[in-house]
Amino acid sequence: MAAEILRRGLGDHRRALVGWCLGVAAYVLVLAAVFPSIEESQDLGDLLESYPDAVKSLFGIVGNVDITRGAGYVDTEFFSLMLPLFAIALGIGSGARTLAGEEDAGRLELVLAYPVQRSTAVLAKGGAVGVEVAVFCAAAYAALAGASAIFGLDLPLGRLAGGVLGVGLLALLHGWLALAVGAAWPSRAAAVGIPAALAAAAYLVSGLHDLASWLDPLRFASSFWWTGKSPLSNGVPWWHLGVVALAAVLALAAAARLLERRDLETP
Repeated sequence: MAAEILRRGLGDHRRALVGWCLGVAAYVLVLAAVFPSIEESQDLGDLLESYPDAVKSLFGIVGNVDITRGAGYVDTEFFSLMLPLFAIALGIGSGARTLAGEEDAGRLELVLAYPVQRSTAVLAKGGAVGVEVAVFCAAAYAALAGASAIFGLDLPLGRLAGGVLGVGLLALLHGWLALAVGAAWPSRAAAVGIPAALAAAAYLVSGLHDLASWLDPLRFASSFWWTGKSPLSNGVPWWHLGVVALAAVLALAAAARLLERRDLETP
């Protein structure tokens, strides 16, 4: 029955997932098509280099990032904000629809009428969220690898895989947080708003802790800080990704426990 819940969870969201994948592929192609004009603009690279390190950190640019090279360009224009934004929006939206959305619509009690424990059902639904995130990230990787070959970006494919993996873990963490909030409260608005607010706060702390010293200790609570910045130029802190993965697993375990401990509400 858990496999059936997983299958239905994926089937219910398949059209939206296809749209997300096509959207990120189109965005990558447009972004890559602009690169040849950026590559020829040395003045732009010099201008970016002249910015203070703290300001560059605010925009997710750290280390040896050269915007006139493919890796630096994709780091700056895609990995600094847009890809994490797309992926987290997908994860939170899927996680919020899965429990809180179904309970709001009066469908969750029908799903849990199957001969399966609530915790098992939550894990199956969390698995569906994870598959959606994985498919989206695979589409982003394929689009970037293809664009690299077509437009001469010369992206390092190993670092590209690490960067996309980090983004996927960010999406998974916040998607499973949405699942946990939905397991605790029958409110889709809360299931969207709380993880989204946490993601925004994490992004700001990661970007601003170099500018404001009082924020520096808080960087350890920022999921964006753990996944690192400019992965194509600087590489990925692999053990840091393990911390984010562990946090995501704990969020999913909390979701399973929370739903076991309360009565469902009907609209």
